Amino acid sequence: MHNQAGVDLYLRTIEKVKEAGGTIECGGKVMDRPGFFVEPTIVTGLPHDHELVQEEAFCPIVYLLKYDNLDQAMEWNNEVDQGLSSAIFTNDIKTQYWFTGPNGSDCGIANINAPTNGAEIGGAFGGNKSTGWGREAGSDSWKQYMRRATSCVNYSGKVVLAQGIEFDV
Repeated sequence: MHNQAGVDLYLRTIEKVKEAGGTIECGGKVMDRPGFFVEPTIVTGLPHDHELVQEEAFCPIVYLLKYDNLDQAMEWNNEVDQGLSSAIFTNDIKTQYWFTGPNGSDCGIANINAPTNGAEIGGAFGGNKSTGWGREAGSDSWKQYMRRATSCVNYSGKVVLAQGIEFDV
């Protein structure tokens, strides 16, 4: 973790998982060494709509969820507020196109046969929805520093109405 505050957040999240009835399959501890190192953690036993599964804790904690079919898994993927990146592992071309298409992942980066790691391709990296702070790298990086606006300047000396409408009263 970056600092002690990150370690504290990790420990609070692990405690909340246990209180909620989740199972720590592996990890869940601070490593006994100098620095801010914690064990990567796998959690099972929480439903997809549990607040812990839905929030982005920025800790090395992954929640494993059992799903009935890919449509259900995609629904769960897209129901969260965050949308930085997602991944699927498949050799089926139809599934690949479905995952990256309009009914697939609504994340900023959709990985196929590659994990999400925060260092994906050299494109405009950033998320959709309530995650990230704009785009970095790639062709869109400058947009996070800009605000789009339309300006209209009238030098005629009289008020001009929309679409040239005139009222002669």
